[in-house]
Amino acid sequence: MNKNELIVHIAKHADISKAAATRALEAMIGAVKTTLKKGGTVSLVGFGTFAVTKRADRTGRNPRTGEPIKINAAKVPKFRPGKALKDALN
Repeated sequence: MNKNELIVHIAKHADISKAAATRALEAMIGAVKTTLKKGGTVSLVGFGTFAVTKRADRTGRNPRTGEPIKINAAKVPKFRPGKALKDALN
C-alpha cells in the first residue's frame, strides 16, 4: 500500500473527503517527524512506538573497489510494533 492508497482507504472508512484524509495523514506524519526531531517518542497504543536511536561510527567497504570507508554516526528512526499489531498478524 502506498500513500495514495492509504489516503483513499482513510477517506472511505472515515467517511471523509480525500482532501480531508490527506490533511489528516500529513498532520500525523508531521507530528511524528517533529517529535522524533526533538528526541521524543510517539506511542500509539495497540499499534506501536516510533523512536530515534543513535547509530555509531562504523567502517564499511566501497563495493566497487573494496576499499574501506568511514560511515559517520547517525540518528535513525525505529518502529517497535505493539502487542495488538503483532497479535493481528499471527
